Amino acid sequence: MANEYRTIKEYNSDEYTVKRSKFIGYAKPVTTADEANEFINEIKSKHWDATHNVYAYILRNGGIKRYSDDGEPQGTAGVPVLDVIEKEGLVDTAVVVTRYFGGILLGGGGLVRAYSHSAKIAVDSAKIITMALCLDLEINCDYTFYGKLGAFLANEGAVILDTQFTDEVKVTFRIKSDFHNELSKKLTELSNGKVTATVVCENFCEF
Repeated sequence: MANEYRTIKEYNSDEYTVKRSKFIGYAKPVTTADEANEFINEIKSKHWDATHNVYAYILRNGGIKRYSDDGEPQGTAGVPVLDVIEKEGLVDTAVVVTRYFGGILLGGGGLVRAYSHSAKIAVDSAKIITMALCLDLEINCDYTFYGKLGAFLANEGAVILDTQFTDEVKVTFRIKSDFHNELSKKLTELSNGKVTATVVCENFCEF
């Protein structure tokens, strides 16, 4: 399993009009086919009166890819939407493009461009982010060593999550999992082997 992947941060939308046809692009982060289908059906219900509700989605688990032209000529709608998701390198991402026909035919090339553009502005509005496999770690140390720890963690690119002060200091922080071995080695050197970092949990997070 890769240690990083690209997805979108939030549910958002954008729209534009070409030759009186109105296109509304919606993008949403999803992790399962059920979530994707629920989102697609939600947009279809919202825009029940639209000419077309075209969709595509890609899931990280299983590498699942699905799309639908929803009545548009084959290859002019769902595939261009899927292409945008793929070219941006996104997973766990669903896009629905709603079209209200304006009375002027766009032609095959025009449809491809319109659906591609609508998908692109949708994913841009939803903010593309990188998710990295991260470790949350804890360090328990005395107050003397704590004086050195802040600068050390900052240099290692760590994000401090919590600091508790009792008879000693407990610092909880987050790093990319790829950096764990190197950080542990440097921490041992800095503390002369007296301080170690304990792994609390591992998960994917925006980093």
